[in-house]
Amino acid sequence: MAEAQQARVQNAVEEMVQGLERDHIRKMQGRMFKCSAECCDQSSDSMSQVHQCIERCHAPLAQAQSLVTTELERFQNRLARCTMHCNDKAKDLFDSGAKESAVRALMEKCVGSCVDEHVSLLPSMTRKLKDSLDGISQ
Repeated sequence: MAEAQQARVQNAVEEMVQGLERDHIRKMQGRMFKCSAECCDQSSDSMSQVHQCIERCHAPLAQAQSLVTTELERFQNRLARCTMHCNDKAKDLFDSGAKESAVRALMEKCVGSCVDEHVSLLPSMTRKLKDSLDGISQ
């Protein structure tokens, strides 16, 4: 993928992830630490009970991080499939005897379309992730 197109996708995804982290994940981290501290305050509990309590406190954050990671992997895989399709089209054009400049132009246009399409998916992906994160019980 052309550097400029790759940077465009990376910046858009980074912006989305930073927003999710700031508005959702960070709050979950705060709740997790407070909950874990409360577990440690239970002086009558056994070491095992405190450990289980802390694990329960960590579960929602782990679920949230897994959710975001899975969705980002899915997005990355879809983008990779789109660019692979562009590579196949470019190879077919090159094999048919087209000039390198025509192949390069086709590739740039195709990859640009992939990037446009996938960047336009980010707002709905963000809404879906926010709804899912809001649904994780604390």
